[in-house]
Amino acid sequence: MDVVVVGSVNADLVVRVGRRPAPGETVMGSDLDTFPGGKGANQAVAAARLGADVALLARTGTDQYGARLVEGLAAEGVGVEHVMETEGASGVALITVDAEGDNSIIVSPGANARLTPADVTAAGDLVSGAAVVSLMLEIPLDTVTAAARAARRAVLNASPPRELPGELLSLADPLVVNEHEAAFLLGAASADAVSEPAAMARALLALGPRSVVITLGADGAVVAEPPTAGPSGFVDAAAGVPEAAPGGVAAQGNGAPGRPEGAVVTVVPSPVVDVVDTTGAGDAFTGALAWRLALGDTLPEAAGFAAKVGAAAVRREGAQSSYPRGEEL
Repeated sequence: MDVVVVGSVNADLVVRVGRRPAPGETVMGSDLDTFPGGKGANQAVAAARLGADVALLARTGTDQYGARLVEGLAAEGVGVEHVMETEGASGVALITVDAEGDNSIIVSPGANARLTPADVTAAGDLVSGAAVVSLMLEIPLDTVTAAARAARRAVLNASPPRELPGELLSLADPLVVNEHEAAFLLGAASADAVSEPAAMARALLALGPRSVVITLGADGAVVAEPPTAGPSGFVDAAAGVPEAAPGGVAAQGNGAPGRPEGAVVTVVPSPVVDVVDTTGAGDAFTGALAWRLALGDTLPEAAGFAAKVGAAAVRREGAQSSYPRGEEL
């Protein structure tokens, strides 16, 4: 198994607006569209469309969305044997997309909130057998931590942002965040002091993850690793400095090994595209990243590929429906 995703499955309820409303304001929008979504399902579909052998560990509800969501995942080639049904509502995301393609999202977790560490234990062979386990924060934090402990390599997309225990951070290889999530994890004062993306990546690495990726939308991504990091993200004194991703720029800081200023930072560009809808683009990036890491790419190489996948995803409406197949890249 290349990738196992332990995460959320949602129905995305999407309305397009000319502009997003201010507090207390009502605006008119488009007809309501319903798409399959959820960060876990999105990442699984993104990887499957690219050719990954991928399975999902998740929970859905017994409402009108649950069975349809599972059927859609299976049709995309995602293994759904460990997607369990829970009495009650499925997860739902309420999404507004403005004229520039930017979105605002409110998530009602539903059945996602009832995915437990016991579910991870019951699927232990599946989780521990995958080359990479992809995780996010739309499920309970103790479940995320249990899955990270069991994983050979854990990719942690810390979204939606919340405070993270040190143990979970220490298992993230990489920690994947956007600039807003990075600022949250660093705290307001620290984020203001290190607002430049490369500096933020170094500061995040100092919090304890084995490696860091900050996604920057149209500006690509920044990767931070310990000096002379091997493919696993651990310091390897016999290895050379990681190469820059194709089109990227690698830079070594001057600090001592293990310090944030000593991190190897790689800037990964993104293709220039016309943006239609950014919904789920970060999940497309993370799913692609997890798959390429499972195949043995270095982190900068995997991030360079993932940036192309994320850019392709914003050119079409919806989350999963926008994800490219390998031949489209």
